Amino acid sequence: MDNAQDSRNSGGADAGDDVFDVVVVGGGAAGLAGALTLVRARRSVLVLDSGSPRNAPAAHLHGYLGRDGESPAALLAGGRAEVAGYGGEIRPGTAIAADRLPDGGFLVRCGDGSTIRARRLLVATGLVDELPAVPGIGARWGRDVLHCPYCHGWEVRDLPVAVLADGPVAVHQAQLWRHWSERTTLLAHTWRLTDEDRELLAALGVRVVEGEVTGLAVEEDRLTGVTLADGSGVECAALVVAPRFTARSGVLTSLGLPTTVVERDGHAIGTCVESDPVSGATALRGVWAAGNVTAPMEQVAGAAAQGVRAAVAVNTDLIEEEARRALAAHRAGTGAGTGAVTGAGVGLAGG
Repeated sequence: MDNAQDSRNSGGADAGDDVFDVVVVGGGAAGLAGALTLVRARRSVLVLDSGSPRNAPAAHLHGYLGRDGESPAALLAGGRAEVAGYGGEIRPGTAIAADRLPDGGFLVRCGDGSTIRARRLLVATGLVDELPAVPGIGARWGRDVLHCPYCHGWEVRDLPVAVLADGPVAVHQAQLWRHWSERTTLLAHTWRLTDEDRELLAALGVRVVEGEVTGLAVEEDRLTGVTLADGSGVECAALVVAPRFTARSGVLTSLGLPTTVVERDGHAIGTCVESDPVSGATALRGVWAAGNVTAPMEQVAGAAAQGVRAAVAVNTDLIEEEARRALAAHRAGTGAGTGAVTGAGVGLAGG
């Protein structure tokens, strides 16, 4: 029997139940990177993947060293194969809640009624991009309706770019996108610009167009502009929006971990569940978080890095627990711990 199977069937579950060292909830870049690190650390790992990655609408991902231009689907398929190649298990399904067990482990409850036991949890469920209520935006999201210039700016460099102003980040977005294209327009839409905003945009050469945006103009499956409430139009090859970043936090909140409102300039732009920025540890012992569920602004490469760091912390925690148990068993079997340790055991008595 291999090490992973040995570990999987230990931990105090009912007869016939599998207990994994770690259940990773979420099969995106953060979850798979964490799972890969853990299976290479000889841990029994189950990845529970709902199959709904945030970047699924995008044809390509960018800024990921060595994988620039690859499709998100190809990256995830490669990650799943790597995890499985080391003995990790990938299971389709959606975790809806989790319970803390008396022994300190966890019971993960899935949408199909099944349950999974784990000694530790790594939650990498990501977030949902809630888009502005403009007809047609959802169908073109991740194609030519965009939000991150570091992900897509190069692809629309020097083309006409329009920024939809419906929240506090619009002026900041216009500044950013102006770096990639001098043909950047800010659509005032439903947001009230201050005089200072207008002065800054004028200094940058960003045109401001008044009027509410009511729809998109598309020709041959390409965005060509937007339409306004007065019937006029504005040319653009890309429309920049600011989604609300809503954490997929159900598993974490079911364990009593609250969501935190993410703000910019005093305005709410999303939610997350807080965790240690280095280790990913949450406020509940035994639970770690990685990726966009805890860091809404993180890109794919950064989310994967978070998954790796969290996995290292999880494995370290398991090793320390196992060492404590081994020491307790050693002392119980040898009578050590009540006096000086002698001989060639844990240490040598001085003198």
